[in-house]
Amino acid sequence: MSDPRTTPSIFTRGAVDLSALRPAQPAARPAPAQSGNGSAPAAGAAGAGGRPAASGGGVAVIDVTEATFQSEVLERSLTTPVVIDFWAEWCQPCKQLSPILEKLAVEGGGAWVLAKVNVDANPRLAQMFRVQGIPLVYAVVGGQPVDAFTGVMPEAQVRQWLEAVLKAGGVEVAKPEDPRLTSADEALMSGDLDAAEQAYKKLLAENPADTAAEAGLAQVGLARRVAGVDPAQALAAAEQAPDDVAAQLLAADVEVISGQAEQGYNRLVNLVRRVTGDDRETVRRHLISLFTIAGPDDPAVAAARRALASALF
Repeated sequence: MSDPRTTPSIFTRGAVDLSALRPAQPAARPAPAQSGNGSAPAAGAAGAGGRPAASGGGVAVIDVTEATFQSEVLERSLTTPVVIDFWAEWCQPCKQLSPILEKLAVEGGGAWVLAKVNVDANPRLAQMFRVQGIPLVYAVVGGQPVDAFTGVMPEAQVRQWLEAVLKAGGVEVAKPEDPRLTSADEALMSGDLDAAEQAYKKLLAENPADTAAEAGLAQVGLARRVAGVDPAQALAAAEQAPDDVAAQLLAADVEVISGQAEQGYNRLVNLVRRVTGDDRETVRRHLISLFTIAGPDDPAVAAARRALASALF
């Protein structure tokens, strides 16, 4: 078996004939055995040889043999995607790739399972999957191989490959939260608006599509606008001056930060209908910034966006 050292490539292989591995009647899942014999561990425990378990309590990484392949890969993949890592003790590139796969499996929290296959100990499986070089990684979904890559890839590329193949199988791969975003959020919660603003702006400068940072920056703006404001007075002032744009914007801010976002959205949509020119554009922009805080998936935002479109056109 070759030890590939060329640039790794992502590719879709042809059909793999797994019929020889399927018994006439579905085999019962073998009972977990003691660690060290190569069989699958009990859910929530470390796998054979100390394989890690997912943070949610399920198995993240398992050692698979020809005897357990039917139950631990084919049958399991009917409900949970399985990624097979073909490796060997003598394979140095395998020792670079395997830790990456194991890390991502644990990070996945049980959304998918990493199945380790030692090609020297399981030549029949290697033959069935036409393994010509290792490391070789296959994704199995619904009992069938769907995609594969060979050689060592950086973690970022492995993650992209996983996202693509698992999304095709109806599974979203969990993405780790950027620690810089966590730090920015903590600054916002502690009231350090300057630090939070700088952190969010830096994240957006690197990735303008970072919706979490965009929402955080909008929330900084909201926090600044309502700082020192008496909510009751702001709402009373808006009630007395229904066409005062500044009073209505502040009242909407108070409602949003008080957990009455839908009421704040409706206030500004109605104001859009009553004002014209620059005032209308000011209100529209303000409302969009409030939408950004909640995000596009919020049902109240979706409804308010439709109402805003109707009011504008």
